[in-house]
Amino acid sequence: MANNAMIWKGSVNGVEREMHIPPAMRLSELLRDHLGLNGLKVSCEIGRCGSCMILLDGAAVNSCLLMAYQCVGGEIITIEGLSDMDKEEALHPVQQAFLEEGAFQCGYCTPGMLISSVSLLNENPNPSREEIIDALSGNLCRCTGYGPILRAVEKAAQSQSN
Repeated sequence: MANNAMIWKGSVNGVEREMHIPPAMRLSELLRDHLGLNGLKVSCEIGRCGSCMILLDGAAVNSCLLMAYQCVGGEIITIEGLSDMDKEEALHPVQQAFLEEGAFQCGYCTPGMLISSVSLLNENPNPSREEIIDALSGNLCRCTGYGPILRAVEKAAQSQSN
């Protein structure tokens, strides 16, 4: 191990990981470049767009704003970890609702929108439209106009309560 490397340990999408990394590595870089999890996008790199959103210990956070060392021992879920990969066509209810409502166009913001929506519904299974808007305020979409996204989150909330 190089003198300037550190050992990073954590759970990523349910798999325990351990690797040597530079201390100044951002979490987004660790996930995309070292673990090949390219579902999260890196756009603004200053936490304004939400395209790099992940769940860290259940909370939606921008991975571009976190250094990897800050997440040692944490449980990280990326967009790749939302669905049940052991089952065919086992989309998360929020993913299914986004698909049914056409809540994406180019798809660049979709991973972050999904992560933020899942975080919201985990905390508040029956949010109001205003609470959904507030929860998604850290995610920018340049294509859809937000209507389909809001309907998808409302639909996912309804399907989870049934």
